[in-house]
Amino acid sequence: MTTPLTTAPLALPPILETGIALTMAMLGLAMLLNVYRLLRGPTLVDRILALDTLYINTVALLILFGMRLGTVIYFEAALIIAMLGFVGTVALSKYVMRRDIIE
Repeated sequence: MTTPLTTAPLALPPILETGIALTMAMLGLAMLLNVYRLLRGPTLVDRILALDTLYINTVALLILFGMRLGTVIYFEAALIIAMLGFVGTVALSKYVMRRDIIE
């Protein structure tokens, strides 16, 4: 038996609905600040850290969006973005250290 990708939207309590909305707004602001640091970072290391933080904020935003809508598909998308973000950060860090990704 397979599980459905979507469930019926849950009726969230008003305080939880407000908390999710405020947290999503704060994560949106954090993502804007990450993009600013990504574009204007004085060093390459600052840009790599901004990109890594942008991945983390994206994962958190997708999880909150999935909670708000009551669907499971956003959790799977967050997992994929987290894995790709980790691999990308490791590759960029290796490039900064050795100036070569492939050994």
